Amino acid sequence: PVPGPFRSVEVWKPFIAAINGYCLGGGLEIALCCDMRIAAENARFGFPEVTRAIIPGGGGTQRLPRLIPFGIAMEIILTGKHITAQEAYRIGLVNQVVPLSELMPAAEAVAHKINENGPLAVRAVKEAAYRGYGMSLPDGLRLEWLFRHMIHATDDSREGPRAFAEKRKPEYKG
Repeated sequence: PVPGPFRSVEVWKPFIAAINGYCLGGGLEIALCCDMRIAAENARFGFPEVTRAIIPGGGGTQRLPRLIPFGIAMEIILTGKHITAQEAYRIGLVNQVVPLSELMPAAEAVAHKINENGPLAVRAVKEAAYRGYGMSLPDGLRLEWLFRHMIHATDDSREGPRAFAEKRKPEYKG
């Protein structure tokens, strides 16, 4: 395990970052630990550590290049420059950019949309995606198949299609 406060924690519930203002250094490292990031229009992102002769120490040099194009990540990390919310959206660092007044409602809307889904399936999707990310495609597909079969054995996996067929909202038990 990586020492320090930003080590990888295997939590299979979704995390959504709602970002307002400056998201620099350790703040950006925390946001990178989230599954999705929603930014207010005024948000700014960057790793200024090199401008102080230090380096990101909470996963920034590892997570950013895995999320956005490598060359762009290196430019941000090596120069210490800040980027706008719109630029962060363009390069895939954030999922949405919204006016500040809509930031929390937008994050809550995504959370509510996730919460409408089968909780066991949501957990399995997140775990399969993260565990499979570092695997070869054939190994990742095998992992997905295992999760699919585990989920298929649950009551929720029968409730979802039944509720759809009956044109009603599902009642998942988790």
